[in-house]
Amino acid sequence: MSKQLSSAIARHVLPFTRRANNITMPLISRMNKHQQASLQSDDFIKAPEQVVSKSSIPPATTTITSNNSSIVSKVTKLPNGVRVATEDSQGHFASLGVYVDAGSRYEDETTRGVSHILDRLAFKSTKNRTSEAMMTDLEAAGGNVMCSSSRESIMYQSALLPQDLPQMLAIMADTIRNPEVSEEELEEQRVSAGHEIQEYWSKPEMILPELLHTVAYKDNTLGNPLLCPMENLETMTTENIKKYINTWYRPDRIVVSAVGADHDKVVDLTHKYFGDMKSLAPAGSGLGSEEASGSESHKGGIFKSLFGKSGSSSTASGILKPDSNNRQPAKYTGGTMLIEDDTQPFTHLFVGFEGLSIHDDDIYALATLQLLMGGGSSFSAGGPGKGMYSRLFSNVLNHYNWIESCMSFNHCYSDSGLFGISGSCYPGYETMLLEVIVRELELTTRTGKGGIAQGELDRAKNQLRSSVLMNLESKMVQLEDLGRQVQVHGAKVPVEELCAKIEKVTRQDMVRVARRVFGGQVSSLTGGSGEVTIVGQGLTKNLQGAEKVLDKYGLGKNAKW
Repeated sequence: MSKQLSSAIARHVLPFTRRANNITMPLISRMNKHQQASLQSDDFIKAPEQVVSKSSIPPATTTITSNNSSIVSKVTKLPNGVRVATEDSQGHFASLGVYVDAGSRYEDETTRGVSHILDRLAFKSTKNRTSEAMMTDLEAAGGNVMCSSSRESIMYQSALLPQDLPQMLAIMADTIRNPEVSEEELEEQRVSAGHEIQEYWSKPEMILPELLHTVAYKDNTLGNPLLCPMENLETMTTENIKKYINTWYRPDRIVVSAVGADHDKVVDLTHKYFGDMKSLAPAGSGLGSEEASGSESHKGGIFKSLFGKSGSSSTASGILKPDSNNRQPAKYTGGTMLIEDDTQPFTHLFVGFEGLSIHDDDIYALATLQLLMGGGSSFSAGGPGKGMYSRLFSNVLNHYNWIESCMSFNHCYSDSGLFGISGSCYPGYETMLLEVIVRELELTTRTGKGGIAQGELDRAKNQLRSSVLMNLESKMVQLEDLGRQVQVHGAKVPVEELCAKIEKVTRQDMVRVARRVFGGQVSSLTGGSGEVTIVGQGLTKNLQGAEKVLDKYGLGKNAKW
C-alpha cells in the first residue's frame, strides 16, 4: 500500500496523469545480440549516415531547464513545434517516450471512446508495416514498449538499450503518423475492450473513480469517460479514429522525451522522423459528455447514462479549439450518484471537492495534505514507514472495525482537480462512514485541538520528498516526469526546487489550503459550482440526505470560517 501511495503522490506533484488503461506489451529481449556492443550513450546510434546532419536542421531554441541539478534537462523546439526533452543520466539502459496532447477530454459525440481504442491500436499495422512486420521490428529493437491513454495525454513509451533508440523512435513515429487502422484490428479491439469494460463494472474500486469524474464534470472535458461507451464500440468506424488523429496529432502537441541519451542526437532523430509534420489548423471538435448524475437503482441505467448519448449534450458543449492554450476549460459541477446494489459485500463511498490544478502554487501543500491523511485498507502488513501513522490509519482504521478501507485521493489536471476521501464499510454503516469521512476533512481546517500538528506535518513532508526521490530512481518514471512536465509546463521543474517548495509548506498553509478546497473556494476562480461530489455503490439508500452531514460540519460552498 505504501508503494502505491508513494507512486500516486509522486504523480500528483511532478505532475503525472493517472492512467486507467495501461497495456504493456513485453517483447523478446535482445541482450544476447548486444553483448559485445558498447553501452556508452555517445555510441548508441548504430548508423550515423542515416541520421540527418545537425547542420541541415533549421535553427531551433534550446533551453537548459535545470542548471542546478546533477542531471541537466534540455529542451529543444523544432521549427514545426515538436519539442524534444532529454536527460542524459548514466546507466546501461535508456527510456524513450512520445507524448501527445490528446486524450478523453478532447473527444466529442462522434469520437467518444476513440482514445481508449487508439492506445490499443498502437504498434499494430501501419502504411509502411504489416502487423507481422511491426512485431518483427519490435522484437529486433528489444526492450519493452507500451501505449496508454489518460484524460489529457496519450503516451507511447519504451525501456530499451541505448543503441536501439533510433529503431524504436522510427517505430513510434510510424505508429503515430501512419496507422493503418484496419477493420480487422478494430474488430479485435471491440471484443477486448468490451471485456475490459465488464471487468471495470465488476469492481467498484475501479469504476467509482470514473463515475466520480463523470459527476464532478458533468457534460464536459474531464467528465468524458476514459472507457469507450459500449454502444460506440459497435458504431465506431475507422473514419472516426482517423478524424481524431488528424485533429489532435499535430506537431505543436507532441513532445519526444528520452532519458539516458545524448540530446543532440535525439534532436537529429526527431527531426528525421517528425520534422516534416505540418501544423494544420483543423476546424475543431465539439465537446460534450453524457448525462450522468442523479441516483439509479440498477447498473444498466447508470452504465447507459455514464457512457450513452444525451440529447442535450451537443448544444451545451460548444467548440473545443485544438490549440491547448485556447481549449475548453474544465467546469466543475459536482453532484451525487448513488448506485443501489445489494449484491456487494461492502458499501463503497467517494466524497470529493474541486481540487487544484498542477499550475496552482498551493499544489505542494495539497499533495502534502494527501500524504498526511494517507489511509489504506483495514489489513496491512506495513509498519513504521508504511503509512501506518497517517491520519486515516490512526483516527479511522484503528478505531472502527466496521470500516474496510479509507484513503485520501488527489487527481490533478492542467486546469482543475479532485480531492477527497474514499471508503468502504459493512452494510448498515453507510451514514456513519459518511460522517467519519466528513469529520476527518473538517479536522484539517482547524488550527486548535484536533488540527494538524507540527510533528505529523514534518513526517508527511519527509515522506513526500522521499517518495518523489525514490520514484525518480526509475528511468521510466523519470521519463514520464520529463515528458509530461514539458508537455504541461514547457520546462522541467528541477527536483531540488520541488523539494524546496515542499519544505516551505507550513501548518498555516495546510489549514488555508484545506479551507480553500473543502469550503468550495477553488470554484470562485475556476467558475465551478463549489458543490461536493458524492458517489457510492452498495446499500446507498441510507446515504440520502448527505447534505445534512456536510452542513453539520460546515463543509461545502456555504462554509463559514
